[in-house]
Amino acid sequence: MPRKWSENIGFFGFLSAVFTLIVWVGNDYWIEVFEDDEPSVSAGKVSNGGLVNGKRLPSSGPNFQTYSRLGSLIGRTCVHHAVRDTIVDSYSEVFQVNPEWRFVYGETGWCTGGPFEPHKTHQNGLSVDFMIPIRDNGVSTPLPTWPWNKWGYNLVFSDSGKLNDWVIDFDALVAHLHALDKAAKEHGLKIEKVILEPPLHDEVFKAKDGKKLKRLPWMEKAAWVRHDNHYHVDFKVVD
Repeated sequence: MPRKWSENIGFFGFLSAVFTLIVWVGNDYWIEVFEDDEPSVSAGKVSNGGLVNGKRLPSSGPNFQTYSRLGSLIGRTCVHHAVRDTIVDSYSEVFQVNPEWRFVYGETGWCTGGPFEPHKTHQNGLSVDFMIPIRDNGVSTPLPTWPWNKWGYNLVFSDSGKLNDWVIDFDALVAHLHALDKAAKEHGLKIEKVILEPPLHDEVFKAKDGKKLKRLPWMEKAAWVRHDNHYHVDFKVVD
């Protein structure tokens, strides 16, 4: 191989390695170095609002991960500080219940709020998409979120929660919603809306401790896009 070609390959390999490193650690580095402790302020509505001092969600934890490290790096997983604390605490809670469960959170919004394409809401730091927890041949597995399936948003589950060898883990989903509800109250929030495809509601309520979730404000009609690959939660600041 000519030396020029080998040098070019080495150079582009180096750039690729640097880019991968930046994407992998960039979001958490930003949190550590640049993020302050100033409280967040949400303005307006989830569909027409803004956010001051938005906080980035950590890229991963013992039982959870972001839908995309690149998405987190460029700021698509920012929330109100109380929502951040609620999410982190909820994952800690379910880890105590079953450390085997694996969760993925989806998109939330910009750190400054405002319009957030292609979503119609997610504008004031109080909206969060949680990707569906699944079992692959019986094993709890993070939902695969790649560009070719639109980071998980293009996956379609049946009304009973199945997609090929994947099955929605309704026990994990129920436990997480219970943990979210509990943590929200501890951080001055309440759950204002839960969106999941209506045919899946019955599966949720049939799962362990699922009936208790009927107290939550479920959206009974189908949303403008499918919500079978994720469940959308809107929070409200109450104090």
